[in-house]
Amino acid sequence: MAEPSEWAPALNEQVFRLLIQTPKIIESRNPAIGYLEETIQRRCELRLRSSDGAGQAFSVFIRQNTRFARNFSIGLRYTPAISGPAAITLVRYNGPHGETSRTPGGHHTQPHIHYLTAADLAYGHTQPTEQRREITTRYQTLEEALPVFFTDTAILNFRDYFPG
Repeated sequence: MAEPSEWAPALNEQVFRLLIQTPKIIESRNPAIGYLEETIQRRCELRLRSSDGAGQAFSVFIRQNTRFARNFSIGLRYTPAISGPAAITLVRYNGPHGETSRTPGGHHTQPHIHYLTAADLAYGHTQPTEQRREITTRYQTLEEALPVFFTDTAILNFRDYFPG
């Protein structure tokens, strides 16, 4: 992987917002229907591309704890065309984790959204940290969060893959 100083300056919050707002099309879903069931989680992966023909590559991960259903995570990843990390997670929508002691403000007890920052990248993180997060009341469950996430991240054909 390239050193953060090589690729981080080209990626900042303004670019992240543009990437999140770029209209996207789902190309594939794994599994095609439902979720892969694991010991303590169920998961699904989506492969996307920008709908403008520019060929920008994105993916979405969906994870849900099987023991605590409100503990879930939906994330939008971007694969830069420039040298750098294989993929960076631009934004992650989370349900409550049920934890209060690890974070100021107790955001883990409520639905919240994490956004990647330029500072995250400068420190070599390819996923959002605690730098920028937002508590939300727009969803409570995974089923409520999915359409909010897909709409916010401009995924145009999500109803073809998530008709409910």
